[in-house]
Formats: sequence, structure tokens, C-alpha cells
Amino acid sequence: QVQLVESGGGLVQAGGSLRLSCAASGRTFSSRAMGWFRQAPGKEREFAAAITWGGGGTYYAESVKGRFTISRDNAKNTVYLQMNKLSPADTAVYYCAAQKFLATVQLQTRAGEYEYWGQGTQVTVSS
Repeated sequence: QVQLVESGGGLVQAGGSLRLSCAASGRTFSSRAMGWFRQAPGKEREFAAAITWGGGGTYYAESVKGRFTISRDNAKNTVYLQMNKLSPADTAVYYCAAQKFLATVQLQTRAGEYEYWGQGTQVTVSS
């Protein structure tokens, strides 16, 4: 079991930055790849970024590449998403999630490949 709690969301102006955190509990956290997804009103949940269990590999959706950075600190059981150059199109509820399989270097972009989810944190970007 892995429990995930996101924080750091809020209201920011276009062009601004936010850093989301995802605090994890559970013995297998440090052995799982982690991802960030987002869901805007009326839209399906979409992949944003993922990171391998050791932190050495990352993957980003084209829509966030070059603006968002995913990282993790396994000693603190925390995953981060640094978001820069935010635009109103980034407005969504952001979720962190833990992949199903342990110690894999394969990063998944489909939500169905993630087993544990947080409750989400709202990010609103004003124009």
C-alpha cells in the first residue's frame, strides 16, 4: 500500500510558477516509478510527467516539456513537480500516482498503469 497526499496548488498569474509536492507513505514508495497527471474541467485525465524509482530517468508530455520538472527525494518520501511559465491552459486538478510494478525503469503514460493515486490539488492560472 502507498498513500499519496498532494500539496502546493493554488492560484497564480500566467507566466508564474508553482511547485507541487506529493508526500508518500508506504514501504514500496522508493521502489516505484511515479507520475503526475492532470484533469481540467470537462476533460479526461492526462499524463504530465513521470520519474523512475531512482530518479535517474524522466519523461514529459509534449505540452509541458521544457516548462515542468519532475523530481523526487526518496529519503523524504516525496515527489515534486516544478511548474514554470504557467498558462491558463495548465489550469487543472493535479494528481500524483505510483506505478503498479516495482523497480521498473519503464515509464508509463497511461493512467491504468498506475496503482495508487492522491486526492489531487487544484492549480488555477489566471490570464
